[in-house]
Amino acid sequence: MTEKDKMLAGQWYNANFDPQLAKERAIVKDLCLEFNRTRMQDLSRRRKILQQILPQVDAATVEILSPFMVDYGYNIYLGAGTFLNHNCYLMDCATIRLGKKVFVGPNCGFYTAIHPFDIVQRAEGLEIAKPIIIGDDVWIGGDVTILPGVTIGNGSIIGAKSLVTKDIPDNVLAFGNPARVVRKIGTETLFV
Repeated sequence: MTEKDKMLAGQWYNANFDPQLAKERAIVKDLCLEFNRTRMQDLSRRRKILQQILPQVDAATVEILSPFMVDYGYNIYLGAGTFLNHNCYLMDCATIRLGKKVFVGPNCGFYTAIHPFDIVQRAEGLEIAKPIIIGDDVWIGGDVTILPGVTIGNGSIIGAKSLVTKDIPDNVLAFGNPARVVRKIGTETLFV
């Protein structure tokens, strides 16, 4: 079993010193650099590059502002109408799945990797990754960090500067460090 096979199976794998994974990261990071340097008005070129970065995503149905960075790209699924604001980083060592019409504020990080507590194992480059799942119609405020294994339910809102360490249910407002559910939300107008 290769290190990539272990990564995709949710097992401990060598992330730092495996040549295949290092090459895949280098290729996609070069594509991200190319995407980030492409003018916003050159929509056709941006979509073409984005389709290479995110082969599972229909690039014509999402909007991603630069800068944008991923680790592999092929573990990312974005639903139609999803919007990622400036400076989003998706560390997709495991699946990162965002539903339809998800709004992500600037400077957000989605981190799937977990490193060992043991210093020797950590130095060997071992890690394990847990998926992140975001439901439909979710709004994630600016500067939010989402940790490995978290699921955020449909229709929920995560307040700016939050650190999401645990699952968040459907249709709630959650914020803080760590993020906690503050109240249920429905279809009411928040701002007039």
